[in-house]
Amino acid sequence: MLAGKNAVVTGSTSGIGHAVASALAEAGANVMLNGLGDPGEIETTRSELAAKTGRTVLFNGADMTKPDEIAGMIAQAESELGSVDILVNNAGIQHVAPVEEFPIEKWNAILAINLSAAFHAIRAAVPGMKERGWGRIVNTASAHALVASPYKAAYVAAKHGIAGLTKTVALELAEHGTTVNAIAPGYVWTPLVESQIPDTAKSRGITEEEVVNDVILDAQPTKEFVTVDQIGQFAVFLCSDAAASITGAILPMDGGWTAQ
Repeated sequence: MLAGKNAVVTGSTSGIGHAVASALAEAGANVMLNGLGDPGEIETTRSELAAKTGRTVLFNGADMTKPDEIAGMIAQAESELGSVDILVNNAGIQHVAPVEEFPIEKWNAILAINLSAAFHAIRAAVPGMKERGWGRIVNTASAHALVASPYKAAYVAAKHGIAGLTKTVALELAEHGTTVNAIAPGYVWTPLVESQIPDTAKSRGITEEEVVNDVILDAQPTKEFVTVDQIGQFAVFLCSDAAASITGAILPMDGGWTAQ
């Protein structure tokens, strides 16, 4: 489906980003990974994906708080892969605290990584997409791009910003064969979420099952986690020709959370 296309996926050494990168590679795209982690583990991840899919898989460790490194990542992908046809802005961090206690450094880091990094990557990738007359930009938003929750001021602000950035760039690229959309997941089953369940159960004095159903999934009517593979396949669809008329959309994938 995506044979001959080249993709950059930020925050893709684990979790949602890795699932998206894997799905794109399985659909035929060459991929540049990006993210944090142990160098040896990252190399294993990269080489295993390349062996599994037969695609070229690169890694760039650009720091998502540094615009020059982000631009360098895009430049390296264009040089070594030949183009950046698909850009998935997925890198993100979280911190939870009341607004009056929210650390300023956490606010700045979340805005930099969750929002500004997407702008810098888009800014660097768009000229090539315009020149070729084809491109796909997929931003990982969140249900929190559409609704708010307490104690997440920076994250909610950044994800609302991603929604606005998505719509604006979609309008600018509408006549250049390039679509720009955002996937807005609800709670996703990841190792990070799984690891938090025992501590939450202990601190609240409830069972792990109650944590899942009554705390984490309280907002999702399906009472089911979104899976990383579902998000990966959705991203592949948005990059396909079948989705050529979908642009500027913030697409919930949240088990009905934002329908309430």
